[in-house]
Amino acid sequence: MTPPDMTRRRLLQGGCCLGLASLLPFSSRMAFAVAPTDKRLMVIIMRGGMDGLGAVVPYGDPDYADARGPIALPQNADTLADLDGHFAFNRALDPLLPLYRNQQLLVLHAAATPYRERSHFDAQDLLESGGLHPHALSTGWLNRAVAALQRPEEALALGPTVPLVLRGSAPVTSWAPSVLPGVDEDFLGRVAHMYEKDALLSHALEQSRMLEGMGAADDGGGHQAFPGMMKKAAELLSAPSGPRIASVDVTGWDTHANQNGRLAGALKTFAQGITAFRDGVGPLWDQTVVIAATEFGRTVRGNGTGGTDHGTASAAFMLGGRVAGGRVAGDWPGLSRLRDGRDLLPANDLRSLFKAALDEHLGLREDVLAATVFPDSAGVKSLRGVISV
Repeated sequence: MTPPDMTRRRLLQGGCCLGLASLLPFSSRMAFAVAPTDKRLMVIIMRGGMDGLGAVVPYGDPDYADARGPIALPQNADTLADLDGHFAFNRALDPLLPLYRNQQLLVLHAAATPYRERSHFDAQDLLESGGLHPHALSTGWLNRAVAALQRPEEALALGPTVPLVLRGSAPVTSWAPSVLPGVDEDFLGRVAHMYEKDALLSHALEQSRMLEGMGAADDGGGHQAFPGMMKKAAELLSAPSGPRIASVDVTGWDTHANQNGRLAGALKTFAQGITAFRDGVGPLWDQTVVIAATEFGRTVRGNGTGGTDHGTASAAFMLGGRVAGGRVAGDWPGLSRLRDGRDLLPANDLRSLFKAALDEHLGLREDVLAATVFPDSAGVKSLRGVISV
């Protein structure tokens, strides 16, 4: 059934966009929004439930080794890169150490959304909607933030699907490497002529062709990997007339078996992607904030296959040229007491990190964040001092 606010005009517009999406390189894995700001914000959804204890290791916690059991990482320089005498990076994150030491990377550990169950589907819905209950909201917190920065009636969406975090009334486009042959320029010219008297459809085609042009250069086959996607995201966000807000997915975090090996591989890919993005935006890094978060963490102790099962709290990352980093922020609950006897206790609300980026970086007011972007969240305050003046 068509939603009540979907007029015939917008339905026609959406149908046109779906048709174009089959010809131009768009998909749901990377999405962008225009915003009236020269600052950039990238949100990375780490889908699958990342083990924060294996990524940012609390080796200084006196209960760490006993609580983790056989999957505890050895406390030596080959496996851990010390951060502050209590926490260490998994060595797979070594490419990010310079950012941490230059105070451009902040970690919020023991962080979670209000969700306390163990369903990927429901947990990701809450992570992206910013609500209190799964499936209670049909729009995403990042889209509502963009809408708060500009007029929502200017909305335009291209592509077959958009991730929930960017669904809503604000302008959104999506891009992904094309899996089909290129479209003949003469054909696109005829389509442009057909649409020239329709402002909405003409603009939709123009935006499609702009993104196609910016995304035309391929990296020789590795474009579908996360580092390639992040390199392309940097290119699109750096364009003078391009988008300013972006969301990218990275998968591979559901480590039910072979925890340490699989996690190291995923972390390495993640670090490579961040590095590619940092190099790609160049001087614009000082105007950029990147947030990476997952839907939930993993169990503290391993299971019978050397893996971990669905947990509660995990770690989140904030990076950028003006991020007041070089620290692990928030409260640490310790490992002597676990949630349900198995999970890291959620001591910090992920929404406090999201709010901080939207407040201190993009300038949205606290009351707007509490009432509109994250409904009914007045009790969750922004994590203060995350952006340097």
